Amino acid sequence: MKKFILFSILIAGLFSCSEQPHYEKVYSFEDKEWKQDQKSDFYVDIEDTTSVYRFVLTVRTTTEYNYNNLWLFWTSETPLKEKVREPFELKITNPDGSWIGKNSGTIVENQITFAGKKIPVPGKYKFTIEQAVTQPLLSEVLDIGLTVYKEQ
Repeated sequence: MKKFILFSILIAGLFSCSEQPHYEKVYSFEDKEWKQDQKSDFYVDIEDTTSVYRFVLTVRTTTEYNYNNLWLFWTSETPLKEKVREPFELKITNPDGSWIGKNSGTIVENQITFAGKKIPVPGKYKFTIEQAVTQPLLSEVLDIGLTVYKEQ
């Protein structure tokens, strides 16, 4: 019985140590289609300018996605209305065609992790993600999500 109680406490302790996100939101695309003019806006409140924040962008596609990568535009807007727009490439497959991300059945999950950084001004930040591919519509894209972690 003592072993069971100790084991239960150990398991509970491990699960309580898992990292909780400061912010998390996912946008799903209707009919698995991401239109070129469709933007996903994420509004993140950041009040603690002494902490470091890590940003993780997650894109889920099906195994029917036709390209080996996905180009994105990431626009950051500060509470002072200053904007920066940057392009990013998300690799989906290796040169041999194998999946880079986590593959579960017909779903492939890929992530870009942006190294931790301090945020200089407190307030509400707006992050806009849009696809930057020359096609008017990308098929087989399920959703896109942003998770922000406040590092301790």
